[in-house]
Order: sequence, then structure tokens, then C-alpha cells
Amino acid sequence: MKSIKIQIRVNDKTHTLSVPANWTLLDVLREKLGLTGTKRGCEIGECGACTVVMNGRAVNSCLILAAQADGADILTVEGLSQNGKLHPLQDAFLRHDAVHCGFCTPGMLMSAYALLQRNPAPSPEEIRQAIAGNLCRCSGYQQIVEAVEDASRNYTSG
Repeated sequence: MKSIKIQIRVNDKTHTLSVPANWTLLDVLREKLGLTGTKRGCEIGECGACTVVMNGRAVNSCLILAAQADGADILTVEGLSQNGKLHPLQDAFLRHDAVHCGFCTPGMLMSAYALLQRNPAPSPEEIRQAIAGNLCRCSGYQQIVEAVEDASRNYTSG
């Protein structure tokens, strides 16, 4: 298998990597960088478990070839907390019991983060629309919407 060289910035750290040409961004994050918070779910862009923020937009990392991510700025769920302190979204998810089995949580958090970056005061309908690509097997959607609403009340970008 042919390898390609890419340079990506993940959670504020630049990485120059040689990866198989057929790898996705999901493969790079999990297999090369050890960032397993980004979940491997359906691998066809249907479940949202692999959602990360790439250049300011929520994307399914299973659908992005590593070559397409070359030069990109990526934020994963591991990059949300800073200096040992949870991000306001993470804190709100805990307070609103929006974490059940936890499999969808990283993707939900990243979709919500991308929403709050562009709209710090979303309506419940805008929140539902932003997380529409993320499937929750535990049916915790209402708690997730409430958590994002709560986090938005005290949200400052970043």
C-alpha cells in the first residue's frame, strides 16, 4: 500500500505523518495519534460517532480521507477540556444526565461545539438540527438538547 505524507494540526499540536493512502481521518486520529475518543461506528457517515471539528465545521471523520485533511486544523473531544477543566459543554452534559452509555457523546459534543462556535445562543430547534447527524442508541436526545441550551447561556467561544 502506498503511503502519503500529511501535516495536520490536532488539538493545537502539529503532526507530520506518513500514513497509508487509503486511510481516513478517523484512522489517523485513532491508529496513529491514539485519540480514541473519536469513535468508530458505522464508517459510512450515518451515525455521527466519529464527528470532529475540522477547520471550524463538524465533519464525519470516517468520510474524510487523510489526504483531504492535509493542512487542516482538527479539534477532537480530547481537545475540549483545558488544563484539567471540563469544557462548559462537557460539564452541562454531566449535569443534565446527557451521557448514558457514552458511545455517541464525543460526536454529540463536537457537533454541539461547532454549533456554539457559529451561534452561541441557538434555539432548541437549531440544536436538534445541529445534532441530527448523531445517533443516540439510548434515546437521550432531550437531555442533550437541554445540556446544549444550558451551556449556551454561559458560553464564550473556545
